[in-house]
Amino acid sequence: MQSRFRITAVLLLGIVLGAAATLTGNALAKRGDKAIGGQIPIQYIRAFTDVYARIKNDYVEQVDDKKLIENAIRGMLSGLDPHSAYLSPDEFKDLRIGTTGEFGGLGIEVGMENGYVKVVAPIDDTPAQRAGIKPGDLIIRLDKTPVKGLSLSEAVKIMRGKPGTKIVLTILREGVDKPLKITIVRAIIKVKSVKSRLLEKGFGYVRITTFQQRTGKNLVEAVERLKQRNGGPLRGLVLDLRNNPGGVLGAAVSVSDAFLDKGLIVFTKGRVADSRMRFTATRGDVVDGAPIVVLVNGGSASASEIVAGALQDHKRAIIMGTKTFGKGSVQTIMPARGGGAVKLTTARYYTPNKRSIQAEGIVPDIVVKPLKVTEARKRRIRMLRERDLKHHLSNGNRKKHGSDTKKAVKKPNTGKRKDLIKTDYQLFEALNLLKGLDIARKLR
Repeated sequence: MQSRFRITAVLLLGIVLGAAATLTGNALAKRGDKAIGGQIPIQYIRAFTDVYARIKNDYVEQVDDKKLIENAIRGMLSGLDPHSAYLSPDEFKDLRIGTTGEFGGLGIEVGMENGYVKVVAPIDDTPAQRAGIKPGDLIIRLDKTPVKGLSLSEAVKIMRGKPGTKIVLTILREGVDKPLKITIVRAIIKVKSVKSRLLEKGFGYVRITTFQQRTGKNLVEAVERLKQRNGGPLRGLVLDLRNNPGGVLGAAVSVSDAFLDKGLIVFTKGRVADSRMRFTATRGDVVDGAPIVVLVNGGSASASEIVAGALQDHKRAIIMGTKTFGKGSVQTIMPARGGGAVKLTTARYYTPNKRSIQAEGIVPDIVVKPLKVTEARKRRIRMLRERDLKHHLSNGNRKKHGSDTKKAVKKPNTGKRKDLIKTDYQLFEALNLLKGLDIARKLR
């Protein structure tokens, strides 16, 4: 009996390897490569068929061949790195929908770490963000299902579901002694990639939540609207990439190009010719050379790091915040037979100054940690000033000395800035820096 299963396993494996070799050979022939990098050692094939036969013969339940082969493919890919994976037809469809800006689920960009699902960043205005999910959270249980032992795609499949249904995430969070249980209601996630507003007269704010196919175009349109609201050119711009998990590489190139007149934006290096690419800027700066501050944090990953790295290396912007996530690899989606796809890491990307961000991240020019600022209590005793001293000299520019103490001095309207320092200290500091850069620019 075992011999028959072993023969079946060998035949199935031969079919799989033969098909793979044919596909690989055709692909490499198109690329002009001469070899596929060596033959598969026979002992590994024997080990595979032994395990395959053992499962078919001894496993407690019958398992069909399709499931075993698909699981073998998933295992091969998941064992490479956290970002390579096999995508079923449904997962492949979800991925394509996600890049256009609308999909179902919780609104979390995730990866794998030590067998658990790690939150890269919650997406703005989604159930996950509203429920309080934070970058760096480790999800250890989905409802009653332990995450340990699941693949990333299996975990994502559980998190997806019918809008309006609930799921309980059990998470571990740095600095919190015990696991947290957070209930989230699933929804259709509609991601608005670019948001903008005027912080003050002359100073604009643009937030990019994710990098989608139209993000570059949407950014340029947003800046043009800010100029119209401002009644003229901007004196400075804050580009907010915090908790932006990345997205489409081409969108990161377009956003970087919007602020650069020339030079290299990013380049990639891999083993095959198709994975070696270079992207350069074209003429035109959407803010006409005005100072830029880019806000980043540990949830800024992938495409966000491409933009931050390019603007930092060209000294076009000052990077402020905390160190970024450090995802410096490129994944290529390759459609597979049956409607699925293979997501395979094929290259590392590098900043214009040849820095690899992989597992290192972008270090800000100015480190500013998020702080909660509270208003100090009013002093009951006012500090003495010169005008309070007996026999002090008059100002000399006023007709009546008494008006100096009796007349109330009108204070500038700083209500918005007071609100900003309470709600977003990092953004408050970015605005202060922009004002300083604007002053320095005028003094040149």
